[in-house]
Amino acid sequence: MASNKPNKLAFLSMPAPASYVAGLGRGASGFTTRSDIGPAREGPSAEVIAEAQAKRGEEVEVDPDQFQDPDNEYGLFAGTTYEQDDEEADKIYELVDEAMDSRRRARREAQEQAELAKHRAERPKIQQQFADLKRGLSQVTDDEWENIPEVGNLTRKKRRREERSYVVPDSVLVGDRSKTEYESALDSRQQQAGGFETPADSGTLTNFVEIGQARDKILSLKLDQISGTSTTNGTSTSVDPKGYLTSLDSVIIKSDAEIGDIKRARMLFDSLVKSNPKHAPGWIAAACLEEHAGRMVAARKIIKQGCEQCPKSEDVWLEAARLHNNDDAKVVLANAVQHVGQSVKIWLAAADLEHDIKAKKRVLRKALEHIPNSVRLWKETVNLESSAADARILLARAVEVIPLSVELWLALARLETPERAKAVLNKARRAVPTSHEFWIAAARLLEQEANLPEKTPEKRAEELLVVDKTIEAATRNLRSHRVLLTRDQWLKEAEKCETEGSPRTCEAIVKATIAMELEEEDRLDTWVGDAESAEARGMVGTARAILAYALKVYPDRRSLWRKAAELEKAHGTRESLDALLDRAVTHCPQAEVLWLMAAKEKWLAGDVPAARQVLERAFVANPESEQIWLAAVKLEAENGEFAVARELLVRARTVADTERIWMKSAVFERQQGQLTTALETLSSALSKFPKFAKLYMIQGQIQQSMNSLTAARASFAAGIKACPKEPTLWILASRLEEADDRSIKARSLLEKARLVNPGNDQLWAESVGVEERSGGAAQAKAMLSRALQECPASGLLWSMALWAEPRASRKTKSVDALRKTKDSPLVVCTVARVLWADRMIERARDWFGRATATDPDQGDVWAWWLKFERQHGNEEQREVVRTKCVAAEPHHSPMWQSIAKDVKNVGKLTREILEMVADALK
Repeated sequence: MASNKPNKLAFLSMPAPASYVAGLGRGASGFTTRSDIGPAREGPSAEVIAEAQAKRGEEVEVDPDQFQDPDNEYGLFAGTTYEQDDEEADKIYELVDEAMDSRRRARREAQEQAELAKHRAERPKIQQQFADLKRGLSQVTDDEWENIPEVGNLTRKKRRREERSYVVPDSVLVGDRSKTEYESALDSRQQQAGGFETPADSGTLTNFVEIGQARDKILSLKLDQISGTSTTNGTSTSVDPKGYLTSLDSVIIKSDAEIGDIKRARMLFDSLVKSNPKHAPGWIAAACLEEHAGRMVAARKIIKQGCEQCPKSEDVWLEAARLHNNDDAKVVLANAVQHVGQSVKIWLAAADLEHDIKAKKRVLRKALEHIPNSVRLWKETVNLESSAADARILLARAVEVIPLSVELWLALARLETPERAKAVLNKARRAVPTSHEFWIAAARLLEQEANLPEKTPEKRAEELLVVDKTIEAATRNLRSHRVLLTRDQWLKEAEKCETEGSPRTCEAIVKATIAMELEEEDRLDTWVGDAESAEARGMVGTARAILAYALKVYPDRRSLWRKAAELEKAHGTRESLDALLDRAVTHCPQAEVLWLMAAKEKWLAGDVPAARQVLERAFVANPESEQIWLAAVKLEAENGEFAVARELLVRARTVADTERIWMKSAVFERQQGQLTTALETLSSALSKFPKFAKLYMIQGQIQQSMNSLTAARASFAAGIKACPKEPTLWILASRLEEADDRSIKARSLLEKARLVNPGNDQLWAESVGVEERSGGAAQAKAMLSRALQECPASGLLWSMALWAEPRASRKTKSVDALRKTKDSPLVVCTVARVLWADRMIERARDWFGRATATDPDQGDVWAWWLKFERQHGNEEQREVVRTKCVAAEPHHSPMWQSIAKDVKNVGKLTREILEMVADALK
């Protein structure tokens, strides 16, 4: 039966494809043979090609090399004869080329030499690098050659050790032979004792108790040696258990990595000291490494080698003294003095090792014999003297040896009597004419003498003038010796004098040097800045002296007088403040602020007649001053002189006739309960000042308190018509309608107000409050969202939004609020309240402090802080809040104003208002 399988070799009988190339599949490229293309034949000749091109109209291409001459002549002269003239011309051209080449040759060769030298410098050959060292080998002596250290193995490759063989001695062979043998015979001594070397009946048996006691004794001796706290009493020793445990606690258990690091560092330092034994820091580092590893013996051995190799290095000797105990350190430093006897550190270290004062003195005086010009040694020697007379003698000798030392001269002057101190300072000034310290010391000495209690005031003032003259002479003398200290350096000296208790010298330095290096137009600003910076550093005397000099130069500047008064109020006495204000109002009689400050200080001191006198003088200088009239009225009203205050207001309305005086008159009558008179005063004032919004507010509030809602509504409407841009009028009108249960009317008024005053956050906040009080929480939230879109940077609205958020998301919202309002004090206070609610007490206290520091005029913030301290602080912290609030005297914030301006609270102090506001906050 025939097979139906296809024949796989059938392709061999088939013809090859047209593009088939044999062997191409296994990498062979295609090729052709002569048998494939037939016999070769000659191609067309040049003539045939030229004839064919001529028939087609093509131009015959000219070969550019057909006229080429063997001498590379081209073109027109290719076929000419080379004559003598041509030869002469070629010579002339060659001479010209040589001359041009010789002109550039020197420059070219110099440039090539420079490039070659630069290349050699950047990449020198090895033999050039060591050429000087090879030449230096000719000068090496035999001893130096023998002392060259051996180079260690730094490749870290293990080298094959040379195996050595030794002859085994006979004793080893004999002992090894008899190791396995057994002895079966007894010697003569054993036979005589009956098998025992010591007869059993001739003595007692071995006392094992004594053996144990001896073992314990040896163990205790070893423990004493380890702990280092052995106490010897005859032959017995004892261990301090506390010290032993402490020493065990101090043992540092090192890890394998640390041990490996120590081993590697030990190898490096060992190589370092071997390759460069004269390098002192290498020995010190190697010793410190061994000390760190706990190998004190090795550390001392290494540092000893370092002292031998580097005997002129004081650091090596000091390190050696540190690594040894006290007695051994003395020996080390004694050897050090023989090699580095001029080292001050060595002598001071040797003195520190002595515990006896006499021994220290002996060491230091020995040091002064070797180093008599060391200021530090003289100072240490003087400090050891307990007698002032001995110290004075030493310092007298010191300034003879070292006449240029300022410290020694000043120390000697301090020990002398005042008269002899002057002579010492004069000698010092002649010895060191470029030092300003002597002049300042002389001025301080004069001030000290002038302030003696037995001096009369006239004598004291006369001698204090000499202090100013001394400092002026100092500046002239130093300038003549070309010693120019800057203003800042002089001011630092003045502050130093103030710190050391010489205020008049400080003032004299400021007077003599404060105007140095300043242009005329920059002096005032620079002096004010210097005074502020000095006050910030606590240098009140320097700041006072700067402002005093500035006031002498600019006596008519109100800002300067006010700044000086604030400085005295903060840091001075009441008498100095009164004297300054008297001078201020004398030089600036038109400055109302200064008059008011002077009167207020007299009033606060309890001197009401003096305050009245100040205000009377102020009336003479400023007869039409509104602030002075109102201050006089307040003074009389606060002291219960209501009739006088009413009379003053009548006169003020006649003389000054300002809108604020009319308003204060109405407020005064309202406070006294004369509501009808107050309304009449307001009617007269509105006829004169119809655009003053506060008159309408007071009129409406009085009418509202009289339950005349219609009249109050009419007053607010008239005020809104006259002053539509005043948001407080709109808010009062809205609250009137809300109090009359007309919330819809209140909403419409606020809507109209927002149209008239776009972007006003107070109106938006009042609208949100109306919705909340009406019970519409959803409407209030929607209104607050609209408000934040209209006023995105309002701290008031953001504080309301923060408190309206759920407790979990308040912190996240706080970050956005602080960023968008740029740290508004209201937002900062709200953040503090959020932290308070989260029981984060310390952080909340810090945030309350930040809020009051940002804007101290916000009374509600102070009240919230006091409320917080009532709950979480102590009485001292609460008193700090009250004191800061009284100093700040806040006047704004909604709750603060509503309580402070209430008629019932007239005349109450800031402290009382603060307590009331803190009680009212919820």
